[in-house]
Parts: sequence; structure tokens; C-alpha cells
Amino acid sequence: MTDTTTVANLFTDWDIPWIVTSELIIVSIVYLRGWARIRRTRPAEFGAGRLTAFLGGIAALFVAVASPLDTFSESLLFMHMAQHFFLMSIAPPLIIFGAPVIPLLRGLPRWTIRLFRPLFVSGIVHRAGAFLTRPRVAWLAMNTAYIGWHIPRAYEFALASENWHNFEHACFFFTNLMFWWPVIRPWPNRASQTRWLLVPYLFFADAVNTGISAFLCFAGRLLYPSYALVARPFGLSALNDQVAAGAFMWVCGSMVFLLSAFVVMMHLLSSSATSRQKFEGLDSVLVESAPIPLIDGETV
Repeated sequence: MTDTTTVANLFTDWDIPWIVTSELIIVSIVYLRGWARIRRTRPAEFGAGRLTAFLGGIAALFVAVASPLDTFSESLLFMHMAQHFFLMSIAPPLIIFGAPVIPLLRGLPRWTIRLFRPLFVSGIVHRAGAFLTRPRVAWLAMNTAYIGWHIPRAYEFALASENWHNFEHACFFFTNLMFWWPVIRPWPNRASQTRWLLVPYLFFADAVNTGISAFLCFAGRLLYPSYALVARPFGLSALNDQVAAGAFMWVCGSMVFLLSAFVVMMHLLSSSATSRQKFEGLDSVLVESAPIPLIDGETV
């Protein structure tokens, strides 16, 4: 099979999914509305950096689902792994740095908040969120999804079905929101007594990433046969493509985990040395925690 893909196609072949794009636009508008409202009373906590981070995360999601990363995901494993990197390691941390909960709630119409007020008052939402973002639960969820969907049979199954492929991507995105939440601890979350555990939390996640990446690099055989059945862009063999994908995951994934662990350790050591600043998570470099009403004059 011959392939006419050019280098330019890797930058120009966008395929925009209008439903997902519309949803991302709506979420951005709701956040922007809530951010503008809360900024009136808390400009220090919700500066331009918050807005930039959140919109950057939304933009990363758009790139993952609409750019050539998605267009070539079925013919180049390297591009598919880069797409997963955007879904797992770029979009979720940026969105969390935007401290999304309060702005999104404040940006919704008041009748919507009042409609779901009983859920907030009952504590169901709070308890569910607290459970899902426990380090142990979040770590297991993220790594189970990561390992599970890279098992050859599961990967091939998702690749053969658009719906399951979308579900796979949703798993990656939402479990990584869970994973990065206790690391960043977005405002107004309180400090955790187990914050030192974030260091092994990140190191062991990197160990999982290293294991999967090394397996792709050194398997010596094609793990995902579908890539041998399509025309190979640039004459790149499916096996070499697999090695390149593994190397990308190894280098970029480890960089994110290890850099985050380094930042956490520096803040913890600085906090211990000075005894003046309590480390609450990566988000503590921006603001300090405090409660806030979701609606002017009301709390939920």
C-alpha cells in the first residue's frame, strides 16, 4: 500500500468534531462567566493566570480531539500516544490549575444551582468528590485505565470502534483529573496531612509509565497489528513507529511526573525549613485556601 502523506499534512489535516467542540465552548463560556463574577471579590485568588490555565486545558482537549493527532491516530501509533499525552498530562493539570469547581458553579444560571441545591446540601457531591480524589483511589483509577487500555486486545478493540475509542479517551481524561487533583489541590481545598506521600505517589506512577513505555520499545514484535494493515506514512514501519511511540511516552511522561515530584519536594522542604508556609499542593504557590459562597449571598 502506498501513502501520499506529507509532513505538511501532520499540521494541516484537522478534523473538527462539532459536537465536542460545541461542548468545550459552552464549558469555557460558563467558566469565564463564573471567573468574572468571583474575580470581583477575590482578585488575588482568581487572576488572569487561573483563566489562562483553564482555557489552556480546554485548548489542549480541542487539540487532542480535532488536530492531526486524532486524524493520524489510526495510522501512526506515535501520533496516537501524543494524543493520549494531551488527554492525560496536559489538559487535566491545566484545567485543575484553573480551580474549576467554584467558577463553573458560579457561571451556571441560578436556577440550575437551585435545582441541584439538595445534592450539595445533603453532602452527596462533596463525599463523592472527596472519595474520588483520595490519593489511593485516584492513583489506582488512573493507572488501571492506563494499563488496561494499552493491553493489546483492549487497545485493538477500542481502535475498531469509534464509540469505544471515545470511551477510552474519556477514561484517560477523567481518571487523570482524579490523579492530578490531590497533587495540585486547587483552591479552595485544604491541606492534606499526608502531603509527603505525593512524592512516592508520583514516582510510582512514573514507574508504571516507564514499564509500559519500555514494553513498547523493547517488545521486538508488533503489539498492535492494526498498524500493519494500513498504509504506512513516510515509509515508517509499524514496528519502528511503535518504538518511537514508546520513546515519546517514556521521555515526555517521565518528565511530567518527575518534574512534578521535584516541585512538590522543593515546596515541602522549603515549608519545613521556614515553618512559615504550609504546603497544600502545587496550587499553593498561587493562593491560600478559604471558603467561598457559590452564589452571591448564598452557600451550597
